[in-house]
Amino acid sequence: MELPDLEPTLGAVIETDRGSLPFSLIHGESLIACAAWALGDAGVQLVDFATSWAALSEADEPLVLHDVLCPMTPAWFIATAAAQSASSGSVVVGVRPVTDTVKSLSEGMVGQTIDRDGLWQVTSPLVLPPEVVEAIGEGLPTTDFAELVGHLSFAGFTVETVEAPPEGRRVATPDDVRLLEALTAG
Repeated sequence: MELPDLEPTLGAVIETDRGSLPFSLIHGESLIACAAWALGDAGVQLVDFATSWAALSEADEPLVLHDVLCPMTPAWFIATAAAQSASSGSVVVGVRPVTDTVKSLSEGMVGQTIDRDGLWQVTSPLVLPPEVVEAIGEGLPTTDFAELVGHLSFAGFTVETVEAPPEGRRVATPDDVRLLEALTAG
């Protein structure tokens, strides 16, 4: 798929608070390496997440946050999300449909099955326009993308979701990594 032309855009792979899974191998490479390559292939300038938030804000460029646990997110999807954010001025986040059965819980008792048609799992990327990077101030309040999306929405920023392709799914266990590797083989 052809990549859209991007204005200068910074990006960081987020691996904080994700345990040792980012160092697992998929197709013979670590998840963290695959995620970093996807950002680079998308035309995003990779910065170390240890870069000060003030420096990121002063750059006055969009910031693409890429979750290391979505290592096979295609470069074209990352670039498309970044282009959508630049066009709309909104925060843009990748999501996948929820496929697990979801139950309600009331007073410690499992209740009815919740209709999952309106449910989405936050994946990657999460694109922050320059104005949002500046408004955040001292840095991200959390590295959990779902919590961060809630925080940004509550703070009044417009958040747009875009459905990620199946290979953009988030992994949580070594078995998930093996499944993603099979899905993206060949």
